Amino acid sequence: MDDELRNLAEAIDRKCRLQGEFILRSGITATEYFDKYLFESDPALLRRVVELMIPLVPADTDLLGGLELGGVPLATVLSQVTGIPTVFVRKEAKKYGTRRLAEGADTARKHVTLVEDVITTGGAVRDATIALREQNAHVAHVVCAIDRSTDGAAALTGLGVSIRSVLTKDILDSTLR
Repeated sequence: MDDELRNLAEAIDRKCRLQGEFILRSGITATEYFDKYLFESDPALLRRVVELMIPLVPADTDLLGGLELGGVPLATVLSQVTGIPTVFVRKEAKKYGTRRLAEGADTARKHVTLVEDVITTGGAVRDATIALREQNAHVAHVVCAIDRSTDGAAALTGLGVSIRSVLTKDILDSTLR
C-alpha cells in the first residue's frame, strides 16, 4: 500500500476514533465510535483527502453533487481546487421556498458526480442517484473519502454507479493491524 494512503488512514483513525460510551444507530451501546465529522472539520485533513479525490473525478463531470451532510464540505473544497461547480443534494426536497432537492446549478442534462464522505451500504447514494435521474441528471459515479462497504455497496447494484474511493475498509483494516 502507498505510504501516503497509509499515513492518511492513520491520521483519520487517530482523529476520528473515540473511546467512551456511544449509542449506535442500531440502538446498541458501543465503547468505540468513528466520528467522521472530525476529519471533515479539520482543514488540513480535509485538504489531504480532497487532494487524493481530484484524480478520481471523471473528466466529463459538469457538477459535483455533495450529499447532505457529510459530502457537502468535501464537494465544496473539491469544487474550489478543481473549478467544477457544485450542488448540494438534500436527502429530500425542501417543502418550502424553492422546493429543490439539489441546491445550486440546474442538474438537468448535466453529468453529476456525487461526492460522499463514507459509504457503508450505499443507500444515500442510491436515493440521490434515483432522485437526480428523475430530474434528468446523468449520474454514473460517486467519489468518496472512505468506502466501508463489505459487499461493494449492495444498494447500488443494478444502478450503473461506480464507486471511486480514496480509502477502503481493507486499507483502513490493514493500516490499523
